[in-house]
Amino acid sequence: MGRAFEFRKERKLKRWGHMARTFTKLGKEITIAVKQGGPDVTGNPRLRALMAEARAEQMPKENIERAIKKATESKQGDFKEIIYEGFGPFGIAYLVEAATDNNTRTVANVRSYFNKCGGSLGTTGSVGFMFDRKCTFRVKEKEGVDLEELELELIDYGVEELFRVEEEDKDGNVTPVVVMYGDYTAYGQIQKYIEENGYELISGGFEQIPNVDLKDVTEEQRATLDKLTGMLEDDEDVTNVYTTMKPAEEE
Repeated sequence: MGRAFEFRKERKLKRWGHMARTFTKLGKEITIAVKQGGPDVTGNPRLRALMAEARAEQMPKENIERAIKKATESKQGDFKEIIYEGFGPFGIAYLVEAATDNNTRTVANVRSYFNKCGGSLGTTGSVGFMFDRKCTFRVKEKEGVDLEELELELIDYGVEELFRVEEEDKDGNVTPVVVMYGDYTAYGQIQKYIEENGYELISGGFEQIPNVDLKDVTEEQRATLDKLTGMLEDDEDVTNVYTTMKPAEEE
């Protein structure tokens, strides 16, 4: 398996017990997608993928409708997608994605989290080169499909890595899922293939994959870094947090 598979083990959503946070972040992404591509899902592939993810996450219909309405109301401020870069303690690089309507507030909060944990917020470009932006899709596995043949076919559409996982929901139901990664510029053509070939889309989006060797840390150091990551993830403006720390199970 490639780097995306290894990295994904640290990127699973903390779904159960954190639904409110998940819905807030999805709502912001839906609002941004509508502002950028309009409310018609037929002509807005990013919105289609987010709607599929919202259904998979069991996001209430009224939350989805509220996010779409917010994007069409002129009185609402625009959410801007911003990336913050910095270093946590022990030389671990952090890439923090946020969607905010008040950058002054968000950058102050993010800086305070770094400071409290012995890290520092950096400037643009200070750690961004350590990550590659990739598009990622999760689809339900189709019976009778050979994954090796599927991967070979999807290479022409920009897929760089494909693998199968089993995902368990809160009720204990297990679903075989195919995960695909490709260059971020291939998002549209990969999604088009998925939809035209009858795959059930669970989610589609973008991730930042480290392109450097992940760093070993001690158990004590991990606890400090996990505290910083938790503070960042708990901020309503923050949508994703990526680091160059090696996952515990890989050490």
